[in-house]
Amino acid sequence: MGASPVLAQDTPTDDPQVLLDRLADPSQERWKRIERQITRIWSRSGSASVDLLLQRGRDAMRDGQTEAAIEHFSAVIDHAPDFAEGWHARATAWFMAGRLGLALADLEYALALNPQHFLAMMGLGRILEDFGHPDQALEVMQRVLTIHPHRDDVKAAVERLDKAVQGVTL
Repeated sequence: MGASPVLAQDTPTDDPQVLLDRLADPSQERWKRIERQITRIWSRSGSASVDLLLQRGRDAMRDGQTEAAIEHFSAVIDHAPDFAEGWHARATAWFMAGRLGLALADLEYALALNPQHFLAMMGLGRILEDFGHPDQALEVMQRVLTIHPHRDDVKAAVERLDKAVQGVTL
């Protein structure tokens, strides 16, 4: 006899795909917890030293030391080039430093490694909007909503971008 759907939703797992499937359910009430679980999993590289570098970079970002953060995240990428979160973290630091082209390039790497990285997609959408490409930004943000339909900031961005695109095509 199989588990009930409610029980299956609550079954602990470290499988990111299972968690992403749960997150994609628009009726999911525990989405914030699931989002945290996913980001925690994505933050594990499989190497304690790489994870420490990632944490040092995040600490530097929190302390407003963007250049130090970029150095730490660059070291993460040097040691673990297939670790999507390293690319995403450095993209965030580049964005905070106002270096949008570099942020965009790193987000593309992050998404090539993890096409469902909704946080990287959100960053990509924001940069595309900043670069004056509301149509492309809208596509990206709509994709985010298929993965993560719960974020009010993404819903607001889709609404804003849709109006901008409609205004362009009229």
